[in-house]
Amino acid sequence: MDYLPVFLNLKGRMCLVVGAGEIAARKIELLARAGADVTVVAKEMGAQVSAFQALYRLEILLKSFEPLDVIGFTLVVAATNDITTNQMVAKAADEHQIPVNVVDSPELCGFIFPAIIDRSPLIAAVSSGGAAPVLARLLRAKIETVIAPGYGKLAQLADKFRSTVKQQIKEPVQRRIFWENCFQGLVAELVFSGQELEAENQLQKNLVDHVASSPVGEVYLIGAGPGAPDLLTFRALRLMQQADVIVYDRLVAPEIIELARRDSEKIYVGKQRQNHALPQESINQLLANMAKAGKRVARLKGGDPFIFGRGGEEIETLMQQGIHFQVVPGITAASGCATYAGIPLTHRDYAQSCTFVTGHLKDGSINLNWTQLAAPNQTIVIYMGLIGLSTICQSLIEHGSSEDLPIALVQQGTTTHQKIVTGTLKTLPAKVVDQNIKAPTLIIVGMVVTLHDQLNWFQGTDSNNIS
Repeated sequence: MDYLPVFLNLKGRMCLVVGAGEIAARKIELLARAGADVTVVAKEMGAQVSAFQALYRLEILLKSFEPLDVIGFTLVVAATNDITTNQMVAKAADEHQIPVNVVDSPELCGFIFPAIIDRSPLIAAVSSGGAAPVLARLLRAKIETVIAPGYGKLAQLADKFRSTVKQQIKEPVQRRIFWENCFQGLVAELVFSGQELEAENQLQKNLVDHVASSPVGEVYLIGAGPGAPDLLTFRALRLMQQADVIVYDRLVAPEIIELARRDSEKIYVGKQRQNHALPQESINQLLANMAKAGKRVARLKGGDPFIFGRGGEEIETLMQQGIHFQVVPGITAASGCATYAGIPLTHRDYAQSCTFVTGHLKDGSINLNWTQLAAPNQTIVIYMGLIGLSTICQSLIEHGSSEDLPIALVQQGTTTHQKIVTGTLKTLPAKVVDQNIKAPTLIIVGMVVTLHDQLNWFQGTDSNNIS
């Protein structure tokens, strides 16, 4: 993050603008609308700045800029078409530790003006850090279409009742839930349709009902997908952003955690081989306990919660204890990784069925139906098979599979760190040894792997294909 986005209270503060052309006029208007007392220094006044003089009570100094002109100001803007003058303004402001903006010169700026969406008192801003101001304005235009003018009135209504709600709902989490229900429910719809008095009455009714009821928590069991953040479903993202607590496992990418609400509590419960942050039974009870405390809990699982995710065990506990829950399916690793590796799981020429199995070792062995898995014309997808790769390949050969049967190992599929190693049942274990493979991984066995070279479409920044 190159710039920290902040909102300044400039009411009654003295701000200096050096320059009086069209660009300077836009900055003067922004500052004046924010309540600043604006002084303008320029040798000549443009028509628009002259028109603003009476409207915004500008102090106009018709003179050349001098470094001492910055003294006493809260904020300084340089908006001339003279590079030397702009540099002089920036240097003087920096020497007096005054935030300065130099138009079209981000390298001289102590702060920058974003593209603004004004729904006062609700304000949104978009910035590219000076790298692409036109792009920021285009994004602003898109956001303008999403944030209706009624949101400003909704914010005014919330401000009117803010103290009352705070007095009657002491717990911050419950207060946040109350406001979210108002902003996403009937109260908001009444405001948007112009029925502001009815909206006030509905908000008061909601407040009475909320205070009279006991806090009700909920658990969202969410499939976080195979890794890429943009493979989340809309519902998954919405629930993540309203959850009070995020409980996540080792296979959930950090970029996905970043999409959760900033102030939510984050709890890691990941499992590695012989290293569990929490036993599964403890995770089950943790979810139940937090929901009983009135919290909304997002339980994030890599892939899909019902495919080797132990999601069934978790909701069984929730059902036994009467906890409300939702299950949000995710793109499972088999589908996501195979797709990004260019390996169809089924193909009319090579595979008429697909089987998902776990290659997780227990007591040094993998207890699978090897005879069934060695049958031809199918695809086998093996989760958690990295440690047992040699055993998997050897067992398939021993039960009838050709040692030349194609097999692929996909590391961190769908992400920029994706790596694919292909070979045969005979050759792949030795290839993998030298590749520094890291979990999560997925193994795909079958003739469909031969399509990888032809259909390999995804090239992440760290993509690495080894055949």
